[in-house]
Amino acid sequence: MRAPRARLTRSHSPRVALAGKDGNCKRPFLSSKARNILPSEQAVMMTIEEIQARKESQTFDCKSIQIDPKALAIPIVAMANADGGVLAIGVSDKSRRIEGVEGYEKRLNELLRVPFDFCNPSVRVRCEYLSCTDYEGRENRILLMHIPASGQLHTNQADDCFMCVGDKSKKLTFEERMQLLYDKGERYYEDKDVYGATIDDVDMELVSEYVNVIGYGKSGMEYLRENHDFVTEKDGQQKVSTACVLLFGKNPQRFFPRARTRFIRYEGTEEKVGTEMNVVKDVTFEGTVLQQVRRTIDYLETQVREHSFLGEHGQFVTHRNYSKYAIQEMVVNSLCHRAYNIKGTEIQIKMFDDRIVFETPGDLPGLVRPDNIRHTHFSRNPKIAQ
Repeated sequence: MRAPRARLTRSHSPRVALAGKDGNCKRPFLSSKARNILPSEQAVMMTIEEIQARKESQTFDCKSIQIDPKALAIPIVAMANADGGVLAIGVSDKSRRIEGVEGYEKRLNELLRVPFDFCNPSVRVRCEYLSCTDYEGRENRILLMHIPASGQLHTNQADDCFMCVGDKSKKLTFEERMQLLYDKGERYYEDKDVYGATIDDVDMELVSEYVNVIGYGKSGMEYLRENHDFVTEKDGQQKVSTACVLLFGKNPQRFFPRARTRFIRYEGTEEKVGTEMNVVKDVTFEGTVLQQVRRTIDYLETQVREHSFLGEHGQFVTHRNYSKYAIQEMVVNSLCHRAYNIKGTEIQIKMFDDRIVFETPGDLPGLVRPDNIRHTHFSRNPKIAQ
């Protein structure tokens, strides 16, 4: 069987596409065009001339040895909160003049302490020196500070949070900071209490069915109270978590209107709009997470093309254009790992003549990146996924 190409782009909605010709069983996988190279590895291979010529970016910046230690904390925090990167210290960020760090021992020691003294929590950087000739013709060195992408949210001493966006260190708003906490798994949106929801909004029959399936020896209400903080008491009032409503709610869409799955079938291989709109099917699935999983998979099975023919051994063989396993895996992952705090859009499954694309709200979570997604695991909603 021939495996399809799969594409993942990091944007507001990560997209995974299964593609191939009819008659081939499809399994999702992600491939890279070249060996994955971390920003720190790139810097090691660079010469001083390349550092001078390299433009500032999300993963690279130059800083003068004269920079104030508090100011240096900002790009360190910003890179740690994003994809990591390298700071070349001893190179003017404006003129790219090579200053070096020799003769500035006191300031250099202050800068080396910045990841520990001015970042909260501390950032585990790796430092090395690159020999060079400074602008006065003397033998000198610059400091390369390698900053890893962190699984934690970092702030500076003033408790301001920054994140690298392009070549800028963007100060995050409260909402953006909360989103970063959710993305990094330091907080889980599924644990948040649902405003206005009570135990009356929970379908106890669904809870009882689940309790029977897992062999839980107590009642459904006891399960909700004693597991995963699905139902808690605060200030004498019962509180119901987001995970509880999404998994066992009588009507989850009352509280999360876009917590649904939408299937769109296009005629052809492109998505067209306006007078050329080529949508031939548009179906939406609602309900709990598990109900959506079942309904979506069942419907997608009706859209899969099958080709049966007499094989070489005198037996009929059936080929599908998408394997059942691939469809199940993509649907379950989409519903388990979407960012439910993003309420303006739903999961969208787009089927074209040559591929099927799954789009889910939210950035790639934690330390997951397109180049490490095959071996780095992170659950945005661990209770829902479980």
